[in-house]
Amino acid sequence: MRKYDVLIIGAGAAGLMCAIEAGQRGRSVLIIDQANRPGKKILMSGGGRCNFTNYHVKPDCYISHNPHFCKSALSRYTPQDFIQKVKKHGIPYHEKTLGQLFCDDQSSDIVDMLLAECEAAGVEIKLQTEVKKISKEFNKALKNNFVCVLGKKEEKEVKEVKEVKEVYEISVESVVIATGGLSIPTMGSSPFGYQVAEQFGLKIWPTRAGLVPLTLHPEDKILLAPLSGVSADAKVSVDGLNPMDFTESLLITHRGISGPVILQISSYWSAGENLKINLFPEISNLNLEKLNLSFDDFWEETRKEHPKKIIRNIFSEKIPQRLLEILLPKELADLPMNTLVPRQINLIKQALTEWELKPGGSEGYRTAEVTLGGVDCDELSSKTLEAKKMPGLYFIGEVLDVTGWLGGYNFQWAWASGWAAGQVV
Repeated sequence: MRKYDVLIIGAGAAGLMCAIEAGQRGRSVLIIDQANRPGKKILMSGGGRCNFTNYHVKPDCYISHNPHFCKSALSRYTPQDFIQKVKKHGIPYHEKTLGQLFCDDQSSDIVDMLLAECEAAGVEIKLQTEVKKISKEFNKALKNNFVCVLGKKEEKEVKEVKEVKEVYEISVESVVIATGGLSIPTMGSSPFGYQVAEQFGLKIWPTRAGLVPLTLHPEDKILLAPLSGVSADAKVSVDGLNPMDFTESLLITHRGISGPVILQISSYWSAGENLKINLFPEISNLNLEKLNLSFDDFWEETRKEHPKKIIRNIFSEKIPQRLLEILLPKELADLPMNTLVPRQINLIKQALTEWELKPGGSEGYRTAEVTLGGVDCDELSSKTLEAKKMPGLYFIGEVLDVTGWLGGYNFQWAWASGWAAGQVV
């Protein structure tokens, strides 16, 4: 039986970071992954350019039943720490919007960087390999000793299963679960991490898709179907169980609504709740200069300059025409601005700043960027990510009940949690 100090299950962002840190401490580290290449979600992230972190990371940007849990790791491994690693490897990058950092070239630059550091740290990586069994062995000579049965990932051909070869056992002091959540099953996601947690008696919070497009009820879908492809800046808010609002671009699709602002709000939205959409969000830059006027400011400015302008024409400068035709009160659309009374102005304001839409659901894990819920953080040490009930067992990254906003926040959690566990495994 071959012995390693550390087995890391999952060669994604968190797993690779943990392996680097542990390897640099002189630990013998084996990473396994059922995929045919490491870092597959990194490679497809950010439209192929990997939004690897965000300047504005803070604990408030994460959702968890234990909102304090992420503070320790995030404070000890910051965006600047990862940026320094990127700079050290000469990877060009840029800030896109809202503090989001992307590679100038391609996501593979980040994967290549991580693999180079793994190699330098003596980390061994086995792909297309899965765990058949994990058991805890109470061996007096070995602390926190686990025995793991590994084998090649089973491949199905038609209705037959290929013979699985190369099944073997290893013993390790520490097992790190970095298998991620259930999002994007085509990338090889699985419930394995939750199954290990349950095997060792850890609590699991129910999971659901996060950062995901939302679908519409049939009547709204029919109404908005002709607008597929239309986008607009919007402030979208939800006032239900988890009140929150975001301001970014909204996109109408043939299935429902999407775009960054919808992906963001989807993590806070619950079935049955209405979304309130304001198409006149106030947007300012870092110098607090207004880049987008509120409805009242826009109305007043236009009234002074073009008092006789037709209502439809006024707002078509700010809102896509096809969307405007659906939202504007039809009896007011063709009236001159200076003929409206306050009641009519309020009707227009309400239509464009308080548009209510009740989603029917989400597109689910198929298109979700993250998984909400997961391993209960109360079961772990926030400093080391080690299970309190099972010394030597660690959980990092998305498998935990920690979910960040869109825009590099989840990668930063992967780097930070992987780094934290890597200091002690």
